[in-house]
Amino acid sequence: MNVLLDEVPVPVEQFSRAPRYLSIALTNACELRCAYCYAPKHAAALDRERVVAWAVELDAAGCLGVGFGGGEPTAYRRFAQLCSDIAQSTSMAVTFTTHGHRLTPELVESLRGAVHFVRLSVDGVAATYERLRGQPFAAVVQAAGLLGSLAPFGINAVINADTVGELDDLAEFADEVGASELLLLPEQPTAATPGISDADAQRLVEWAAAARNGVRLAISRTGLEATLPTVEAVPGERPLDAHMHVDATGVLRPHAYAPTGLSVGGSIMKAVQALREAR
Repeated sequence: MNVLLDEVPVPVEQFSRAPRYLSIALTNACELRCAYCYAPKHAAALDRERVVAWAVELDAAGCLGVGFGGGEPTAYRRFAQLCSDIAQSTSMAVTFTTHGHRLTPELVESLRGAVHFVRLSVDGVAATYERLRGQPFAAVVQAAGLLGSLAPFGINAVINADTVGELDDLAEFADEVGASELLLLPEQPTAATPGISDADAQRLVEWAAAARNGVRLAISRTGLEATLPTVEAVPGERPLDAHMHVDATGVLRPHAYAPTGLSVGGSIMKAVQALREAR
């Protein structure tokens, strides 16, 4: 049976208590030093048993998926075991975002059956990628090949002054390696970078508006609110119903870029409710 999301109105009080999706920064550790990365640089990592307990609680409250990031999630101790534990103890989708340089055939095999989607970060192609990330581009091509044997995967790309001129190349790369989606992320302001400029944001919007075939395109609207038309994924959804984020110190935030949040105590759902009330 197919039902449009707005075909059968559902009272707000019957919405799931949990956000549809929770992103979790397992660790701040990452061997790359990308100047535009917004992730905190101080050492921090979450306790694995605590993360599993959160997942079980979220699942019971109607959450559909958790996505692991960082830092670099594959640098997290016993990462594959964590994914397996959550896949076996909940009905949620398990995803993660990775730079790909720690992927090995052995790690991919240990993740098989425990993850449902992976995002591979590729900021620019060829020489641009190597200049920005300090790693060989050939290695990320190899990582894409490994992921293709594991699960559906997408390509993430931060768009800034260095990469906005390579949008066609990024789309071609994503299509060539068999990615199911190309997600474009406008650069966010950090201590070291100002974020995407208005001119580059406009170039991104105009490029996205042009007709093209190939890989499915998605764009984060954060930073593009004034220039990018958007639609509601779920009609009537409240601001914090779609997504929340937990950082590597256990602070729940509205999203990964948010400067403040609430520390998660013994219950992730109590923290979710408290954050909604605080907003």
